[in-house]
Amino acid sequence: MTAAVKPRSLLLALSALLLLAFWLSLALGPVSLPLLDTLKAGLRLLGVPLDGAGLQQAELIVGQIRLPRSLLGLAVGAVLALSGVAMQGLFRNPLADPGLVGVSSGAALGAALAIVTGSLWGGIPEALGPYLLSLCAFAGGLGVTALVYRLGRHDGQTSVATMLLAGVALTALAGAAIGLLTYLADDATLRTLTFWNMGSLNGASYARLWPLLLVLVLVACWLPRRAAALNALLLGESEARHLGFEVERLKRELVFCTALGVGAAVAAAGLIGFVGLVVPHLLRLLVGPDHRILLPASALAGASLLLLADLLARLLMAPAELPIGIVTALLGAPFFLYLLVRERR
Repeated sequence: MTAAVKPRSLLLALSALLLLAFWLSLALGPVSLPLLDTLKAGLRLLGVPLDGAGLQQAELIVGQIRLPRSLLGLAVGAVLALSGVAMQGLFRNPLADPGLVGVSSGAALGAALAIVTGSLWGGIPEALGPYLLSLCAFAGGLGVTALVYRLGRHDGQTSVATMLLAGVALTALAGAAIGLLTYLADDATLRTLTFWNMGSLNGASYARLWPLLLVLVLVACWLPRRAAALNALLLGESEARHLGFEVERLKRELVFCTALGVGAAVAAAGLIGFVGLVVPHLLRLLVGPDHRILLPASALAGASLLLLADLLARLLMAPAELPIGIVTALLGAPFFLYLLVRERR
């Protein structure tokens, strides 16, 4: 399908959508704030000298609760979408997902181990206590991805097909291990594990936010530098080599980049599906396969999608809150089925 949208117009529209979604995310919730007060409170938090009369409550809610949550949603959505573009480029398949290399299942297994057996770890430093779950999830994602990559290596070459099969097998193995831990967990631990596996931005804080923002900056700066190589890889590995690109190095970097990004996102917010699959696929239909446009467009759209999904999660059953993974699945799965039926026709 040829691109029907001008890239510049699309990037401007997605930027405007992201700003609107971020503004609404700061303003709306169980306690909704006027949009103008939210904007003034945000500007005051940035150091803009404005009259603060009557803005104390808005500043407190925005600065302490909603700003870190909105920034976390923005970072998670953007990094998942960028990782999805990287995996679809690596596998040369628009239906590829970041979870194909096992990073999501590995992170889920690491988190499950931390939740179920965390009380048995008596010698960890007190400073690492709040980060134990995130560290275990991140380590689990990187560990499983490294194993998938190692299984895909043979005689100095990396087989994408073998990596795919290894990822499927290790994902199933990690799922079985999570099932065993779920069976062994008590009621309180089981509830925590269940809600973590559904994904949530609840409990966002600046301490949880800064590692993910750092990863997002690294991924967002590195992947666009490989846009030309990803474009060449779409033609095939041999063609990309003839064009002068180091294909094996590119594969290694794409796998590491995906493991880093998805591992950090899952560690910060739990399992959130469909963002890394639906967003790059939809953007590819709109602007074509050129990664120079696809990468920034996917980052903007992924961040907007997750902010809007989190907004729905907060408002649909207020004051209770739906897990955001349920919202993204309910939005993403039917829309993705629609795209598949449309393409087949």
